[in-house]
Amino acid sequence: MAAARVSPLVAALDAAAEARPDAPAVSEGAASTRWTYAELADASRAVSSWLRGPGGVRPGDRVVLRIGNRMAFAALYYGVLRAGAVAVPLSPEMRPYLLAAVLADAQPRVVVHQEDETGRGLEAARACGAVLATSDMLLASPARRGAGETDVAVAPDSVGQLIYTSGSTSTPKGVVCTHTQVDFAARAIGARLGYRPDDVVLGLLPLSFDYGLYQLLLSVAAGAELVLGEATVPTRALALLRSRRATVVPVVPSLAAMLVRLVARGELPRHVRLFTNTGAALPQQCIEALRAGFPGAAVVAMYGITECKRVTIGEPDGDLLRPGSVGRPLPGTSVRIVDADGAGLPAGQLGEIVVSGPHVMSGYWGAPELTAQRFRHDPTTGASTLHTGDYGRLDEEGHLYFAGRRDDQFKRRGVRTSSTEIEGAALDIAGVTAAAALPPRDGLDLRLAVTASLTADEVLVELGRRLESAKVPSSCVLLESFPLTANGKIDRKALHALRF
Repeated sequence: MAAARVSPLVAALDAAAEARPDAPAVSEGAASTRWTYAELADASRAVSSWLRGPGGVRPGDRVVLRIGNRMAFAALYYGVLRAGAVAVPLSPEMRPYLLAAVLADAQPRVVVHQEDETGRGLEAARACGAVLATSDMLLASPARRGAGETDVAVAPDSVGQLIYTSGSTSTPKGVVCTHTQVDFAARAIGARLGYRPDDVVLGLLPLSFDYGLYQLLLSVAAGAELVLGEATVPTRALALLRSRRATVVPVVPSLAAMLVRLVARGELPRHVRLFTNTGAALPQQCIEALRAGFPGAAVVAMYGITECKRVTIGEPDGDLLRPGSVGRPLPGTSVRIVDADGAGLPAGQLGEIVVSGPHVMSGYWGAPELTAQRFRHDPTTGASTLHTGDYGRLDEEGHLYFAGRRDDQFKRRGVRTSSTEIEGAALDIAGVTAAAALPPRDGLDLRLAVTASLTADEVLVELGRRLESAKVPSSCVLLESFPLTANGKIDRKALHALRF
């Protein structure tokens, strides 16, 4: 086993701070709110100092970061790793219904919350026995630099972060990510995308979403600047892109469509050089509109899954040559397409996407049975393989074409969720006796059918108190009873045909 050392993720930050101490590292909205790399490294040391002192955090303890897209998040994240603890980014929008379940699963030592947060979110944090803190408290701690106060050494296979993601269970599950796995993924993605020291990366996607979080890691690895904002106010997001002269813009379809719609109202920005896309595929017309609205910008399609972060990355504007392709596997990554029995399929045939490589994560936190279902070992090589549950095909040159998800998982507005999660929240509402969520399909948005004593609007309001806005269906219909299959299960095809 390799000897313990400082996290390679922390080492990347310190290397950037040593090489370019005065270069901008992370900023929040206005350019005046900014940390240089030296300042970010110092701020992360202050966080580590508080965690190891008043916070009582020991190596391996979980620390929940629930503050949204704020500059302080960067210091908190690296400070947690510096202390040898496990970072657990969570959305501030996570409703108490799910937050309580996630906190019970993660058992954090510390929960860092927003300064102005009140109500049931804090009650859920208190109920799990965690120490409650704000980012201001942690950042006010003096950085430890004296003898014996060096960073905590971690074993390469020790856990660095838990990323909670929805899937086939009714509540989110924590993907276990070691320092080495995350470091490999960040370096491999950065090498393929070619982030540069002079890049300004626009971080509009939530930092609790792994696509958003990795923008921080990629920016640090390249010595670039990450500009944090939110996409909730469209005009403000575009104004930030323009004023900060962003060069790299990661998008999901809803964000891309918003930018395309707004950019035509003013001078077309020519400083954006790269749009990246994963989470959900961009429609071809949206890709073309991005090129038209942002002259000189290339679009890169990617495919990934939280359980191994990124699988394939396409060439810039690769869709022009291979429409629908999401690129080739990362270096050191193997992608196979298998049938229902696990046998490999030849190029061109559709089957399940199976991935192996150094970035295949370590399973699900506290869920050995679920881990065994998705994370298996190759009987020949012994390598860990991830059965993604997604369908796709490979062409003769190894380019992947994603065809959809095998189960009920889907992404909406960049947030990954599942029908099971939404239905579980609906059934938590008093008066709801049955529920079926229908994922977006055939031009229809996310919908919900229920049998209930409430009105449809009342169900959606109650659901909004339990789930993030991206997980709340756009419409709800009340049924006296559900159509059933011959096996007594809800007939989802018949429900979808109702087109409510």
